[in-house]
Amino acid sequence: MKILTNLIVVSTLTCFLTLSNIVFADESVKLFSPEKEAKLIALLKKASKEERDPILTYLLFNQFELSDQQKNPLSWDATAWIGRDAHKIYFRTEGENVSGKTDSENQLLYSHPILPFWDIQAGLTFDQRNEFKNQNWAAVGIQGLAPYFFDTSTYLLLNKDNVGIRFDGEFDFKFTQRLILTPQIKFNYYAKDQPLYGVGSGLSSSELGIRLRYELNRKLAPYVGVKWQKKYGTTAQLANNYATDVSLVAGVRFWL
Repeated sequence: MKILTNLIVVSTLTCFLTLSNIVFADESVKLFSPEKEAKLIALLKKASKEERDPILTYLLFNQFELSDQQKNPLSWDATAWIGRDAHKIYFRTEGENVSGKTDSENQLLYSHPILPFWDIQAGLTFDQRNEFKNQNWAAVGIQGLAPYFFDTSTYLLLNKDNVGIRFDGEFDFKFTQRLILTPQIKFNYYAKDQPLYGVGSGLSSSELGIRLRYELNRKLAPYVGVKWQKKYGTTAQLANNYATDVSLVAGVRFWL
């Protein structure tokens, strides 16, 4: 409503200036000099453009949950952005905290739309590891809405020592407008073994989750679910964990 009101005001003032030129054809009785009128019109057009494409902010905690694994780890998956329709800065973070010890993946990205519902993104990724060394990457990828409303993001990671791929995809199945089931799949793939960083070549890890949420309102939804986590090859050997970890989760999804 505020944007519509401002557009009406800007349009009205522009029409007023145009009509004043018609009514006051005599230069001696014009309300504004041509120079001042041109500046005023330019300012009005700029204000109108900014109102149509304002700077917006967004914060979503897609997952904020506890699991029934040993020591009840706290996990999160959050996205924040600031910007206009065509230019945004994204911050993404997902990870797990167990008794004060944290493993996380964090991204700072520039995002620009290339097709309806699809953005290309580029920036930096920082991997924080509790038992291994931290690692930095350059990242380039694409996020968007695939057919059947499959929300996906795929990133190519590069540094001087390795190349990786990260994929994340999920979709919402609505039983009702408030009760929603969300399957999700994630995987990581790397080109080389990096024992110091806890990374093995090939398919390194995967996660499959199913969560059922109930939206109390559009911004707040508690949920329960189950997730399967698996490490492969050298990554499993380095973590000394070859098993498939299955856990029940309970949490809340919210956005601002």
